[in-house]
Amino acid sequence: MSIGHNSDESVDARHLMKSLLRYREPSRSRSIAELAITAAPLAALWVAAWFAYSLGAWWLTLLLAIPAGGFLVRLFMIQHDCGHGAFFPHKAVNDWIGRAIGVLTMTPYDLWRRTHAVHHATAGNLDRRGMGDIDTLTVREYRARSWWGRLKYRLYRHPLVLFGVAPAYLFLLQHRLPVGMMRGGWRPWLSTQATNAVIAAIAVGLIALIGVKAFFLIQLPILMVAATIGVWLFYVQHQFEETSWSEGREWNLHDSALHGSSHYDLPRVLHWFTANIGIHHVHHLCSRIPYYRLPQVLRDHPELRGIGRLTLLDSLRCVRLTLWDETQRRLVSFREARALA
Repeated sequence: MSIGHNSDESVDARHLMKSLLRYREPSRSRSIAELAITAAPLAALWVAAWFAYSLGAWWLTLLLAIPAGGFLVRLFMIQHDCGHGAFFPHKAVNDWIGRAIGVLTMTPYDLWRRTHAVHHATAGNLDRRGMGDIDTLTVREYRARSWWGRLKYRLYRHPLVLFGVAPAYLFLLQHRLPVGMMRGGWRPWLSTQATNAVIAAIAVGLIALIGVKAFFLIQLPILMVAATIGVWLFYVQHQFEETSWSEGREWNLHDSALHGSSHYDLPRVLHWFTANIGIHHVHHLCSRIPYYRLPQVLRDHPELRGIGRLTLLDSLRCVRLTLWDETQRRLVSFREARALA
């Protein structure tokens, strides 16, 4: 297990997880209120963007995509909690709310829930990489590749690809087909195609109402803002220098959850828009805790505040980290790996 300068080695992850079980019960009224104060402003901003377009103020339409994208991110985080069974007390309510939100986030709920569960079960395990995470090679694996293999990996890890091309590919193309789940039976297909059908029906209706140009000028920027923020958040949650990767018997689910996930300590307003997903080490340790109770965990357990802590400025430096150094047990850049060689 990799422990950084901002970690607390005295925290027993397994014991801590047991003490976190008391935070798991969601509040039905609080969840309804959280859903309302997220969905209503998003709808209002969408209408405002259309009104601005109708007045010829297309620049204002594009400007409104930024806060609207923020609310769409927050709506995705509610879908995320539903997928963990953490937002409402009853599974069926979580699932159907999650499926409905999945239409707005263009993310097939049942398929995503399945792949995300694999991510939680395998995070930080070098032997089980490849589903629901950012592809990460070890220094040894990278050196063993041909020049073409290295080039492909370097292109994949380039910021313009990860945070420019990847969000559009993920939400516009990959989520439209159950990629990687072809052998998973009919459920991934049903989830994906049902979501696609409802998205298409809503899009056709809105295009008939406001026109194709207005629809795409409003919807695409909002989606791309949200998708880019979402990919960035997912990246920072596990791709930081003092994260934890192990293999074989060295890997431990609880230790990996606590020390392989960051505490992305954002300004308060950004914590609100991202539904406290930055308290990711606690979330991975006990994924059934509703996001609105994660700050309470930090208040009650101050020893968790420094584990994996990243500020907004710290997180920008994570972009250069691309390879897992098994000797130093930390993420390093291509330049550092070359220097080590």
